[in-house]
Amino acid sequence: MPDYWLIDEPSSLVFLLGWDKRRKVVARGQFPGVYLRAMFVRTNVMTASSASVVHTAFTSSRPSLPNVDVCIIGAGPVGGSLACRLAVAGIRVAIVDRADLPPMEHPDFDGRAYAIAAGPKKLLEDAGIWDALPLPAGPIEDILVTDGRPGEPASSLFLEFTREDAHQPFGWMVEARALRVALNAQLHTTPNITVLAPAEAKVVRKSEGADIHLKDGRSFKASLVIAADGRKSRLRSEAGIPLTKLSYGQTAIVCAIAHEFPHDNGALEHFLPAGPFAQLPMAGTDEHPYLSAIVWSDKDALAQRFADLPDDLFAREVERRMGSNRLGKVTPVGRRWVYPLSAQYAQRYTDTRLLLVGDAAHGIHPIAGQGLNLGFRDIIALSDILLAGHANGEDLGAPALLARYQARCRPANMLMLAATDALDRLFSNDNPVIRLARDMGIAGVHRLPRLRKAFVKHAMGL
Repeated sequence: MPDYWLIDEPSSLVFLLGWDKRRKVVARGQFPGVYLRAMFVRTNVMTASSASVVHTAFTSSRPSLPNVDVCIIGAGPVGGSLACRLAVAGIRVAIVDRADLPPMEHPDFDGRAYAIAAGPKKLLEDAGIWDALPLPAGPIEDILVTDGRPGEPASSLFLEFTREDAHQPFGWMVEARALRVALNAQLHTTPNITVLAPAEAKVVRKSEGADIHLKDGRSFKASLVIAADGRKSRLRSEAGIPLTKLSYGQTAIVCAIAHEFPHDNGALEHFLPAGPFAQLPMAGTDEHPYLSAIVWSDKDALAQRFADLPDDLFAREVERRMGSNRLGKVTPVGRRWVYPLSAQYAQRYTDTRLLLVGDAAHGIHPIAGQGLNLGFRDIIALSDILLAGHANGEDLGAPALLARYQARCRPANMLMLAATDALDRLFSNDNPVIRLARDMGIAGVHRLPRLRKAFVKHAMGL
């Protein structure tokens, strides 16, 4: 009896059946040949076509990979969504990430959620990701903007965006785990995508193209490399692209809360002297029918202490920062996450055969919930440019194409960074004169429906 039998099958699939020395079955399964590891094989029991498959799958531990049009480094929400959007349109994509991306992952609730604006929602729909979400998204149909101090009622001067200011929800709250599950599933099932994870890549960029070398010895070529590897982007550093950073002296506490009264799909942005406090409506669960996410910004020296409080004391501090009792008694749900806050921007978004997207290109204060949406706007614009270039037979890494992306995205992103920076610095203080001026300002906007609708349209990414 041979140690292993290989039975030839069409479409380069093989069945592997193995025995130990006592001739008991130890492994059986169907695998693409390229994923099979080197093993001892009795070749005299195979057909000629089987031998060629086994030579690739077994004797070569470092098979070559197919070349692609675009290689994306980083499979977070921005990089992963871009890969799916391009692949759906017929562009060959490889996506590389250091973390594993299991297609059937079902993680537990961890308290984190994303606010997805209307424009980015359409991107996720076009990429096939939205319909793959395993959990319902919660619509945001009302946004109340107030000013105040902890433990005190909010100012009587306020700004409210209502259902009358838009023909659809302003955005949707999506649990972070739900988006990750949907992304992983689409990355593994969408044609034209090669998923390389967990893997580390060395990128060599030249005027004629890019060579991507994986740590395990495999390599391939790409016309364009896209850095979606976050705020500490290694590709950006290797390209020598200067980065400017702005510190806020604030840290964000991110978590979820259950509450006594329904949120009616309403969000709150409550400005406090130490930093803004946001409550964002989430879809409820059987255990917690009324559920919200919070993003609580506070001074660096205090935020971690607040985050470490017992549940009852933490809930009391949350209630003190709501400006009203509209949600009633609150209960913390899931883990609390702590993130130091800063803004940063790359001096340029391009280099030879390289583009920066998302946090690799810019990072802003989470005020107004525009951070991730700004990254999605990058890839909406980039998808338009790359799809048009692909249809016209252009070189997707050509300098002229890269320049079009920077010209379209960077000025708008810099304006958003400036706006969020100014808002935080204006509202994160307790000067009585400034307080009065800003309260009158937001109340004035509340009384101007056309201006409200203009703000809403821009924030929705439409």
